[in-house]
Amino acid sequence: MASESPRQDKSKKQIRIWVDGCFDMMHFGHANALRQARELGDYLIVGVHSDEAILKNKGPTVMKEEERYKAVAACKWVDEIVKDAPYVTDVKMLEHYDIDFCVHGDDLVTASDGTDCYAAVKAAGKFKVVKRTSGVSTTDLVGRMLLLTKTHFVKRVNDGTVILEKRAEAETLREFGKSRKPTTITQFNMITKRIEEFTTSKQPKVGDKVVYIDGSFDLFHVGHIEVLEKAKQLGNFLVVGIYDDQTVNEYQQGKNLPIMNVYERCLGVLSCRFVDEVVIGAPLEITKDFIDAIKISIVCCGTTPHSYTNLKDTYKIPKDLGMLTTVESPSKLTTPAIIDRILENHKDFEARNKKKEEKELRLTGQTFTT
Repeated sequence: MASESPRQDKSKKQIRIWVDGCFDMMHFGHANALRQARELGDYLIVGVHSDEAILKNKGPTVMKEEERYKAVAACKWVDEIVKDAPYVTDVKMLEHYDIDFCVHGDDLVTASDGTDCYAAVKAAGKFKVVKRTSGVSTTDLVGRMLLLTKTHFVKRVNDGTVILEKRAEAETLREFGKSRKPTTITQFNMITKRIEEFTTSKQPKVGDKVVYIDGSFDLFHVGHIEVLEKAKQLGNFLVVGIYDDQTVNEYQQGKNLPIMNVYERCLGVLSCRFVDEVVIGAPLEITKDFIDAIKISIVCCGTTPHSYTNLKDTYKIPKDLGMLTTVESPSKLTTPAIIDRILENHKDFEARNKKKEEKELRLTGQTFTT
């Protein structure tokens, strides 16, 4: 993705949209804002702030600069990214990229001195607002990791249906998590609507090579993205199986995972440009009937340790059928590694979260997505 070329063909009236932000721990709230912004025009350019700018104006980031760049570039609604975008949006820069409108969620973003980051853009008449996504924010995800509770899980019941557990105070598994209240989560009907918005109508064509890969995809990150990109290169249509919450929790050797519930994880995967379809609540063991139903040609597994295979060979049947392919994971980043970053620097992140929550309550009473 280039980041230096303004509009080339002046004969076409192309509406160019600009969105900027930190995009730390890129989640479905970020993706939904980008989806809404892209619907307002023909071409979406996303400016991503540097670690240095974010530290000065907001606090430490969980994800490193290059990780955030890759995560935003992989979002299917993004046409181009601009690295190291200024924290306070500059009108001259928008003119350089021939931007028609700058778009942001319906929350207030301020610089370190308390000024509105979009004041100049608003004064120039180039600002539009999209509705923020309730129930998720980087602040909330960091809080979940500080607490490591199960209260955001989707719970299975005996008849196979699912219910959402109410978010409540739960036993704190880490000493330093006591002071923070768990925040609310997105309700089931809202998540269902989001899934429809994130899903494309694309279907595999006759003769297409359908590739299948499965996993938990918790805290969807560049490690996942790079594996999915390589898996997609093996065929024409990529289907991703996402394990339900109980499956992830039961086979994660006692760890209190996943951090995100199955619907949140589903939206993260669906926002990726390499993914064509998902299976929600995918089976741990891949059967012949499952392969036939989805018309799978290739089954992939990554080289990052698969904690579920310590009980049985979940890929035995595709292996016996000669359909199993191992995909080398280019990134060493894992969900536990992200959690470790939070836990190792918990004082800094607790201070950031406290400051952010106080600001949110003072200004809007809401949580932010960026």
